[in-house]
Parts: sequence; structure tokens; C-alpha cells
Amino acid sequence: MLVLLPPSEGKANPGEGAPLELASLSLPGLTAAREAVLGELVELCAADAEKAREVLGLSEGLRGEVAKNAGLRTAGTRPAGEIYTGVLYDALGLATLDAAARRRAADSLLVFSGLWGAVRVTDRIPSYRCSMGVKLPGLGALSGHWRAPMAEVLPEAAGEGLVLDLRSSAYAAAWRPKGEVAGRTATVRVLHAPTRKVVSHFNKATKGRIVRSLLTTGAAPEDPAELVAALRELGYAVEAEAPGKAGKAWALDVLVDEIH
Repeated sequence: MLVLLPPSEGKANPGEGAPLELASLSLPGLTAAREAVLGELVELCAADAEKAREVLGLSEGLRGEVAKNAGLRTAGTRPAGEIYTGVLYDALGLATLDAAARRRAADSLLVFSGLWGAVRVTDRIPSYRCSMGVKLPGLGALSGHWRAPMAEVLPEAAGEGLVLDLRSSAYAAAWRPKGEVAGRTATVRVLHAPTRKVVSHFNKATKGRIVRSLLTTGAAPEDPAELVAALRELGYAVEAEAPGKAGKAWALDVLVDEIH
């Protein structure tokens, strides 16, 4: 099973860890594309803080993020699973998983990123600010920049099993499973049951709890139909829609009343 996650805007301070080594990151087929984004982002933020703030869509209060980006090549790093914070990652609680669940997380979780493309939770990265919606002056829209290298690398990473896609639309734009891979992909929406609307907190927290449940129980669904059965067994209310034709993903709605 491969689980595709969005990153978080908020990120932990890595402290005095070892500096970034691009070549050490997972999915080495993305290295050249990572270097291109990193190089332009660092140069932009070091040369013109005001322009960088505009390009990155940052408020005056987030000016410090520009300086952080300028120093990415020498900044300390921590595993990505410790860098990403926020509602989804709080609910997932990687740090509190037992050893077996942590091994499953290392093998199955892939976090998408405007800067790195996608990383494993064990990959060491610095804290940064660069969403997939950014358009860098030289590279253009990052979602477009990542499409070709992702199309080369991600099908192999997906292997032959289930792909559980929990990304937001901005990050999904960087890679959409196609063909046979799409047929074993399940996308998930979380709906507030009384209103049947997507509510940000419900959506993020429940997705984190779903991943935690799968990791801690050792559930290993091999296709979307098995995923639906596994989630129902774990107590989730799931409505599933199988694709109407080949090459399309399954669509799952998880209904929640409240988050505890």
C-alpha cells in the first residue's frame, strides 16, 4: 500500500541537524527536478525578499520564511515525519506509533511537496515554505514542473498494490495515477455527516486518524474494495463509488459527526 499525503504549511524547526543532502532523498529520479526548484527558490529569496514574499504568497508577518528559504542549503534537517505538523499530522501521531507501525509508515507514506516533489517520512529535510501553488519566475507553476518527473517515478513507487490518495487538489495536480495504477487507487473525501459538506478540520483530522488506524492495526488492503471493507471494520462510515470505466480511481466518502 502506498499512501499519498499533502504536506503542512506549518513546519517544525529542525534545530542543528545535518544539512540537506539531495542525493540521499528517496525517489532519486526526482533529484534533478528538486535541484531546479531548490536552486531557484534559494536564489530568489536571497536576492529579493520583497519579490520572494510576493511570489510565495506570504504576508508581512511571515517575512521570516523568506530568510529561512534563503538558507536551505546549510540549514539543519530532521526526518520529514518530524518536520510536517498541523491537524493531519497531529492526528496521525507518527512519534507515538509502536516500532512495527513506524516501519509500516516508513514503507508506505509519501508526502507531496512543492519543493521536494515527494518524500518519505524518513527523508531528512529542512523546514521550508513553498507550496505546490507557487509559480516561480523561471520554472513556472510547480505542479506543472513536477508532472513529467512524477510520471516517470511514481508508477514504480506505487508497485502493484493499493494507492490511497489523501492529497488536496493542489498536490494531486502534480501526479494523477493513470491506467492500471488508477484502477487500484482510492481517493478519499471526509464529509460532515449532518451537512454532507467538506469541513477542513474534519477532513484533515480524519485523514490522519485513518492512516494511523491502518498503520497500528497492520491492515493491508490490496485494492480499493478491500480498503472499504477494512475501514468499515475499523468503525468508519464509508460510502464507495467504483469507477465507471477502466483507468479511473475509486471515490470514497468517509462520513463523520465529530472529531474526538
